[in-house]
Amino acid sequence: MIRRSAHEPGTRKTSRPHDRLNHSNGATDMKQMKVRLNRDNAIGDTDPRLFGAFVEHLGRCVYGGLFEPGHPTATPQGFRGDVLALVRELAPTIMRYPGGNFVSGYNWEDGVGPVEKRPVRMDLAWLSRDPNTFGTNEFVDWCRLANIEPMLAVNLGTRGPDDARRMVEYCNHPSGTELSDLRRSHGWDDPHEVRFWCLGNEMDGPWQMGSKTATEYGRIATEAAKVMRLTDPRIVLAAAGSSGRNMPTFGQWEEEVLDHTFDHVEFISLHTYLNDYAGDTPAFLASPDLMDGFIEEVVAIVDAVATRKGSSKRVMLSFDEWNVWYRTRRGATRTLPGWPVAPPILEEVYTMKDALAFGGACISLLNHADRVRTACLAQLVNAIAPIMTETGGRAWRQTIFHPFADFSNLGRGTVLAAEVDSPTYDATYFDPRGATALHFPMPEVPYLKVAAVDAGATLTLFLLNRSLDEDASVEIDTGGFGSLSVVRATTLRDDDLEAANTKDAPDRIAPVPLDGVEVSGGVRVTLPPASWNVVQLRATRRQ
Repeated sequence: MIRRSAHEPGTRKTSRPHDRLNHSNGATDMKQMKVRLNRDNAIGDTDPRLFGAFVEHLGRCVYGGLFEPGHPTATPQGFRGDVLALVRELAPTIMRYPGGNFVSGYNWEDGVGPVEKRPVRMDLAWLSRDPNTFGTNEFVDWCRLANIEPMLAVNLGTRGPDDARRMVEYCNHPSGTELSDLRRSHGWDDPHEVRFWCLGNEMDGPWQMGSKTATEYGRIATEAAKVMRLTDPRIVLAAAGSSGRNMPTFGQWEEEVLDHTFDHVEFISLHTYLNDYAGDTPAFLASPDLMDGFIEEVVAIVDAVATRKGSSKRVMLSFDEWNVWYRTRRGATRTLPGWPVAPPILEEVYTMKDALAFGGACISLLNHADRVRTACLAQLVNAIAPIMTETGGRAWRQTIFHPFADFSNLGRGTVLAAEVDSPTYDATYFDPRGATALHFPMPEVPYLKVAAVDAGATLTLFLLNRSLDEDASVEIDTGGFGSLSVVRATTLRDDDLEAANTKDAPDRIAPVPLDGVEVSGGVRVTLPPASWNVVQLRATRRQ
């Protein structure tokens, strides 16, 4: 995406943080912006796996979240029906499981077989107890009910290649071997046919159980990949990349890991959590642009490895953890004493401001659809999640639910390159507590962030107005589309950027119609300040 400032040098505006907005529809208080699209200028097609999410044994994500036997809406298997309904509305396409930090200490055998015989284990990742009443088989069954592809991670922290290949055999081999017949004896005659497998999680992180150097991880991941693929040649494998752009080994880690794994994997992972470190709203809303840079840097690194190896193979990116997450990273709610089962930890309450930054991340993923082929929102229920539940009670949508539902339901198709002319502002994304690795000056951040998806019969525009106090008048040149007509247009905004949805006010933040979309020789739309907007247009066939 090409981004240009509409200001001449020396006249750039700088935005200031506000918690409340002064919304005016008057033309005297409006930024002028232009977007140029051409139907023949495509970034790439979105892979169905781009719209994934993540379930970990963390807090109430599983127990009391998607799995709660005895709940009034529970299925015979104990899955919460109200959560299933919201998940279908959210429409994720692939689901990563069982971790996350949890997987680096997990014995997959603990979560299969008769429930009454499964051991209760200490979960060292989150200092809690796991009764193992929900495991691999239950997860796959839940995915089938939700019409979601399962993605499994293997433990390369405290375990190794042999345990990984045994898990693949248990899940995917039809019958006639020890582990496939064990699965059948547990009540699952048909193989699970899990295609996407992750080779551990965040193995560069010192917080990770069994963390490793790049060489150590590269070697164990290679050997695991070899025996896993011998067990089932149809699987797709992702190596663990850097767990954050600010890791001191970023870049070197990817290069060394791929030196070992290049011939054995299709993907390398990357993780990002957007964080309002300084309470600086404009910088926070600019932070999704750092995802763009992170993606482009990883692409450059992995392609440099391919060039050095003289290979035309292109390793793709799996952005298998991403979200907004900051309040519960700072307090004392990451763990609770006494090794409780399913403690209420990391239950981030998302605001309108968070939904805007989150929507910007959705746009970043779409605009790199050529190389980011898989992505997983972390996580799905309760723990840093778009869906919240009351144990024994109701479930509701957090503010970030709505941009993801738009992204997933309407983002499938061909992403077009968008040339954006927009006023800009300067921002600095940093941690004021002194973490020098988190200091990113961001000059000339466009107030308008855009993605455009051509689905053949429709053109969908995702439009984020990052100005806190001015409407945006946007003129969109839609070359190659012929005539267009509006199918739907919605906006998500609130005068109070700290407003949130709660169990008592579950729809405080929800999309409403966006008025005034004009279609005639292009598209013209006025966006409210600090707003996430989606415009879906009916498109004629290519001329």
